[in-house]
Amino acid sequence: MSRIKTIQDVDQALELLIGNDKDLARAYQFVQAAGMSVPLRLRPGGFDGLAEIVISQLVSKASANAIHLRFKNHVSPLTPELCLTTNDNTWRTIGLSRPKQATLCAIATALTNHELDLEILGDLPVKEAISHLTAIKGIGNWTAEVYLLFCTGHPDIFPSGDLALREAAKIIWSMMERPRDEVLKSMAARWSPNRGVAARLLWTFYAANRRRIDAMP
Repeated sequence: MSRIKTIQDVDQALELLIGNDKDLARAYQFVQAAGMSVPLRLRPGGFDGLAEIVISQLVSKASANAIHLRFKNHVSPLTPELCLTTNDNTWRTIGLSRPKQATLCAIATALTNHELDLEILGDLPVKEAISHLTAIKGIGNWTAEVYLLFCTGHPDIFPSGDLALREAAKIIWSMMERPRDEVLKSMAARWSPNRGVAARLLWTFYAANRRRIDAMP
């Protein structure tokens, strides 16, 4: 299993997907007509990368970016060890909720105790990679899947609970309502081992349909 590392990796997987699925091919044509392309969208991983995804949950991108910047400024250098020494006054200044603070500290503890190795996750089978992350209190499937997709380049992850992906599927397959998480997960199984690029295509389709620049987490 090769990680997604370059835009060429995305293009190769995309060619296979649209060649084997007429509905994805139609979605890709829509994306192209909108003048958009399916991006690589890799970002740094490690503690900082996972922390950024945790911070971004259920808040706007602008708010998440501001909080993440304050986190990096007040916990510098941003290491698991230093995170665990952060006092209540600093947490209040950063502006994180108590549950998110607890999640970041749980991640930091797992890393410092060598109970979690973020470097190997992109090379593991899907279920095993997700289980490593969701074993940490406060990390759910969506957080784990987004980290694996965009921070490790895991090729076969599809966050079926993501609202934008569910809405994209509803439009592409002319459904009466958004498919439930388990339904979309079942649909996505046909795109293995390239579910990571299929997810990128559906996110881009959603952005094009909504006339947005970007819809990815």
